[in-house]
Amino acid sequence: MVLEGMELIAITVVIGLFFEVFKQFGVWEPLSLDESSDCELELSTVRHQPEGLEQLQVQTQFTKKELQSLYRGFKNECPSGLVDEETFKNIYSQFFPQGDATTYAHFLFNAFDMDRNGSIRFEDFVIGLSVLLRGSETEKLRWAFNLYDINKDGYITKKEMLAIMTSIYDMMGRYTSPSVRDVDPSEHVDKFFQKMDRNRDGVVTIDEFIETCQKDENIMASMQLFENVI
Repeated sequence: MVLEGMELIAITVVIGLFFEVFKQFGVWEPLSLDESSDCELELSTVRHQPEGLEQLQVQTQFTKKELQSLYRGFKNECPSGLVDEETFKNIYSQFFPQGDATTYAHFLFNAFDMDRNGSIRFEDFVIGLSVLLRGSETEKLRWAFNLYDINKDGYITKKEMLAIMTSIYDMMGRYTSPSVRDVDPSEHVDKFFQKMDRNRDGVVTIDEFIETCQKDENIMASMQLFENVI
């Protein structure tokens, strides 16, 4: 991952790593050929009971078999049916032993914690994953905007963007070329706002974010990287 455009497309790289985290820990476990397609979710052994398959099929782009498989892996790793933030941070940090992924994992966790209750439910996980892997361009960009909009007020401020960029530097710094430590994160924040803040009012709106991203071929190409991983 190079610094050029980091403030714009780093999200897709980290999304891919997020998917690999769950794949590594068994949350994505392909169905064996002899499993019945009409097998239902086993709900009796978990504290949090997810919504029915039919409703999740309507809300996501996953098939019934894919949802069954995702749920088996999720339940195996998270018997309670929930992932709390500390567990999420611990799992994610194992992929960055030379860096500090704690803060970025916090921001990513909040993007998946849809009802802001301090835990990721199976529904949160598959709905978010569906957007990232199979959503439309606009849906993916809205999800990315939500990640950057830390306080969820509908605007990205320089303070929020600096917090996100600093967390990426902390996590990825030793693995970029040239080293991110040679460049102040605020420089990338300034570049971000030069491109995104079209009316120069000091904040980036969802419309500005989507419009600018859709005009950038590199950003739009990066949004397609993980469409076929499942």
